[in-house]
Amino acid sequence: MLTLLGVGVIVLGFMLRLNALLVVAVAALVTGLAAGLEPLAVIAAFGKAFNDARYVSAIWLVLPVIGLLERCGLQERAKLLIGGIRAATVGRLLLAYFVMRQLTAAVGLNSVGGQAQTVRPLIAPMAEAAAERECSLTDAEREQVRAMAAATDNVALFFGEDIFLAVASILLIKGFLEANGIRVSPLELSLWAIPTAIIALLVHGTRLLRFKPGTRK
Repeated sequence: MLTLLGVGVIVLGFMLRLNALLVVAVAALVTGLAAGLEPLAVIAAFGKAFNDARYVSAIWLVLPVIGLLERCGLQERAKLLIGGIRAATVGRLLLAYFVMRQLTAAVGLNSVGGQAQTVRPLIAPMAEAAAERECSLTDAEREQVRAMAAATDNVALFFGEDIFLAVASILLIKGFLEANGIRVSPLELSLWAIPTAIIALLVHGTRLLRFKPGTRK
């Protein structure tokens, strides 16, 4: 029963609104010690769990790098780069990113783009620079450009990832259909996701090409 002390630590820590990661780590340590493990054995168990699930924790290693790049002027360099390309408009830039994001998601490379690692430090500043070349932006219009950049990533990923066989949404759809007596293979679901992805590209691509900061087309 002493091993259940870890549950009490979690409940108490959350009630006190302490740091969640710290609470879980202390709870695991208490549980290991209550089970009769040596402190070094508990720490070794932490290391083994981290190593076994390191692909889940990889994003936390990338985020500090992105933050450091931003502090060193990544956004400013991105704005300067896109500001020197006359043919680059907000719509064309975001449409190009949409196509890239959808194609990479279709082959399972979901982490190639993303809100934290791509949109915030690169795509949104570049879109702002493209818009500023045409006219000065108000704060509301600047937020509108950023929102459209974020939406472009979301839509492209949502409709692109279903083309990839080994994705959770395909397995969820397959399980739901089988529970209702409809048997389909993951390949069939992926193939039927292609027309949907194309329609999403056409619809959102049209919205992007018509997009002008300060309007709601």
